[in-house]
Amino acid sequence: MIQSIQQAPPTVTTAPLCRALGMARATVYRRRQARCRPAPALAVAPRPSHRALAPQERAVVLQTLDNPEFADKAPRQVYAALLDQGRYLCSTRTMYRILEANGQTRERRDQLRHPAYAKPELLATGPNQVWSWDITKLLGPAKWTYFYLYVILDIFSRLVVGWMVATRESSALATRLIAQSVAKQGVAPGQLTVHADRGSSMKSKPVALLLADLGVTKTHSRPHTSDDNPFSESHFKTLKYRPGFPDRFGSIQDARAFCQTFFPWYNTQHYHSGLALLTPETVHYGQARAILQARREVLLAARQAHPERFVLGQPALAEPPTAVWINPHAAKTQTEGLHTNSGRDLSQKG
Repeated sequence: MIQSIQQAPPTVTTAPLCRALGMARATVYRRRQARCRPAPALAVAPRPSHRALAPQERAVVLQTLDNPEFADKAPRQVYAALLDQGRYLCSTRTMYRILEANGQTRERRDQLRHPAYAKPELLATGPNQVWSWDITKLLGPAKWTYFYLYVILDIFSRLVVGWMVATRESSALATRLIAQSVAKQGVAPGQLTVHADRGSSMKSKPVALLLADLGVTKTHSRPHTSDDNPFSESHFKTLKYRPGFPDRFGSIQDARAFCQTFFPWYNTQHYHSGLALLTPETVHYGQARAILQARREVLLAARQAHPERFVLGQPALAEPPTAVWINPHAAKTQTEGLHTNSGRDLSQKG
């Protein structure tokens, strides 16, 4: 009788099978190991040590530590006092464990509690809506001598609306400068927000009362957060990185003379990279459209005269920002494309 011989099915190794299924071999091996791994054993509560104190002994230790005689003493002192009395209850570490188990261990010293400071979120869609002001030091003629430069800046146009050089940092001087700047710009009540850091003059009561009388809202940066006041920080870098900025000023008259030259240049002649290379004065007083149109006409005439030089067509001119933020929402920045600034970005812009 002829017996039928059955052939064994061909064996397929892991590598070609994984290639056919588009699966990584490491995944197959990991799943095989997971199936072969024994189930984890149930956690067993540790057996108490035979050296541990009995519940009655722990109660005696706690009662002794809570005794008025020892209530205000550290366990080490209680331990030493008990030894002098001829008593031994337990080690100092065990005393700490018993106190901790009963919720009687805490830091006795007063702890400094920092309040939660809200992140300022300010938006300016036109001039005289948000001002940023700050005070910086200018080195004097000798070591440890300084002059103090007060600067108020419009964040939308970057125009310096007020500045002053003084021999000290004073809330009275800051109040006078703010009042003069508000009057000069003709700011109406409820129109303006003034932003500053948390310096003594910025948080002073005279400044707060003045702003309240003028109908001006005030906001402050978070402590140790330079990004909350980026426009003033950037402006001071532009000031101090000017080629003619001296290492030291010989006198306060010398410092004022330099500023009397710098600030008119900055407002009327400095082509700001954050303003589509327009000057702060033209943006602040609504002259940007006319200047950009004149620039387009110049480029159009140049292209008509030499079209072969404009391979990609007429160059497009950048537009100045229509809205400027301090700490914008991330969603608004991505969806609306508004002009934003941070301390790092502004440090590279004049």
